[in-house]
Amino acid sequence: MGYKVAVVGATGNVGREMLNILAERAFPADEVVALASRRSLGTDVSYGDKTLKTKVLDNYDFSDTDIALMSAGGDISREWSPKIGAQGCVVIDNSSAWRYDSDVPLIVPEVNADAVAGFTKKNIIANPNCSTAQLVVALKPLHDRFGIKRVVVSTYQSVSGAGKEGMDELFAQTKAIYVNAAVEEKKFPKRIAFNVIPHIDVFMEDGYTKEEWKMMVETKKILDPKIKLTATCVRVPVFIGHSEAVNIEFEKPVTAEEARDILRSAPGCLVVDKREPGGYITPYEASGEDATYISRIREDITVENGLAMWIVSDNLRKGAALNAIQIAEALVNRKLLRAKKKAA
Repeated sequence: MGYKVAVVGATGNVGREMLNILAERAFPADEVVALASRRSLGTDVSYGDKTLKTKVLDNYDFSDTDIALMSAGGDISREWSPKIGAQGCVVIDNSSAWRYDSDVPLIVPEVNADAVAGFTKKNIIANPNCSTAQLVVALKPLHDRFGIKRVVVSTYQSVSGAGKEGMDELFAQTKAIYVNAAVEEKKFPKRIAFNVIPHIDVFMEDGYTKEEWKMMVETKKILDPKIKLTATCVRVPVFIGHSEAVNIEFEKPVTAEEARDILRSAPGCLVVDKREPGGYITPYEASGEDATYISRIREDITVENGLAMWIVSDNLRKGAALNAIQIAEALVNRKLLRAKKKAA
């Protein structure tokens, strides 16, 4: 017996990717419904070899739906997730609306799948920030073995993290530069084409941005509250794929070779680390892939028990859509969710 799944925000970058991945991974769904705002009513979206027409979220009845994959932004999620959960449908939310709620599990299945059982308090499960998801996949097996004390991370985040508007702006600005036309800045505070912007989300009183704060708080909640983490988050002119330069200080001695061996056998990780030109992964190669790629693993000689590494992943997949569907798979595989009705 299969499940009924609704994708909320089905016309967005992540919503479309959710539909693709549901089909790719043959998630046991008897019915998949695409939901969006009124202005997107009737828009065609692909689900495997099928085409779905979007329905309106506002008047949709979730009482016979098992899972709602929510990718419609924080405001929509804050309004609708409790209503959907109250109808007995489990919400897996991609926004930041519920990540810091103590009654809502924040899940990366390769890291803390056991915590998914806590969803029953509100019928809501949160997806972490895209930059956090790939980071903790790589940190988890190393933390289990050597104990992480402190992490310093600099991100190189693609424009797709800012949605379709971000991708459109990079394309439009790049084209304008080549034809010597005016460059317009709408989505980003400064020009993104042929530039980098050390600013993602709003600034906070301590000088960090909200994106940097998210990485600190989410890593603690998912992995270990004792870990100290500082981040600098940077937007770069790449369409898809987030990259991270990561420096880790451990409690126990560690060598690069030991770390490489552990990461090679860790779930969700793929090590590509040859010490030669091209012997590493870039976001271009990670685009469309499920793995979290780890390269440039080396010992940091400036600190005791330190490592440096390079982590790359497709932010629309592992950073968002794939992680959400892996959470849904965890619910099914652990028999924590029973389908409400048989297919007609």
